[in-house]
Amino acid sequence: MALEALKRNGHNLQLGGYETDGPYGIPRLAPATLDGTLSFIPFNCAKTDSMRARHGVHFFIDDYLFERVWKDPARYAQMLMDFRAVMTPDFSLFTDYPVAVQLYNHWRKHLLGAYWQRLGIRVIPSISWADRDSFAWCFDGEPAGGTVAVSSVGAMKNRDARGLFIEGYREMMARLEPEKVIFFGDVPDECSGNIEHHAPYYETFTKELAFFTRER
Repeated sequence: MALEALKRNGHNLQLGGYETDGPYGIPRLAPATLDGTLSFIPFNCAKTDSMRARHGVHFFIDDYLFERVWKDPARYAQMLMDFRAVMTPDFSLFTDYPVAVQLYNHWRKHLLGAYWQRLGIRVIPSISWADRDSFAWCFDGEPAGGTVAVSSVGAMKNRDARGLFIEGYREMMARLEPEKVIFFGDVPDECSGNIEHHAPYYETFTKELAFFTRER
């Protein structure tokens, strides 16, 4: 297939081939470690950040705020190279999505992550899952050991969602055995491991807004 056709089809197959895991050909990520505590900013604040070398970038925000990294991967990869670490984009795996959409979002998360690693970016895997059935594939391509990231934002809203989050977290720990978990949002008592807690973006934004409002 011609290169221009690969670009037009919107699936970013021009980014190249990578070693894959599982029956769905999920690009495999290499483990990354992150010593010490790094301040992470959301992707939608990355372009205007004046201290990129001191920060990492996370994608635990609404999908529409970072869809552009998929639509124009080369452009945004150049920007992300300025940061100390970048998490893989957290394309949503909502339980009411068709499985085909869930798989596609998992695949493209890993395609971008593998592409960024090839460019020399330190990539921290963002681990996510849908329902119990997704455990059959949602860890494909994720590296064992190293540092990983998770977010509980939205998963604590009711008992069922909370229980599924905890079950997926335990599955992640058993399969990947990460040396550190960068955790955004409330940490349930049932979650174990070397957890580095970070406040969710909306909480940080609310505090900053209150500060600037008070200063005015």
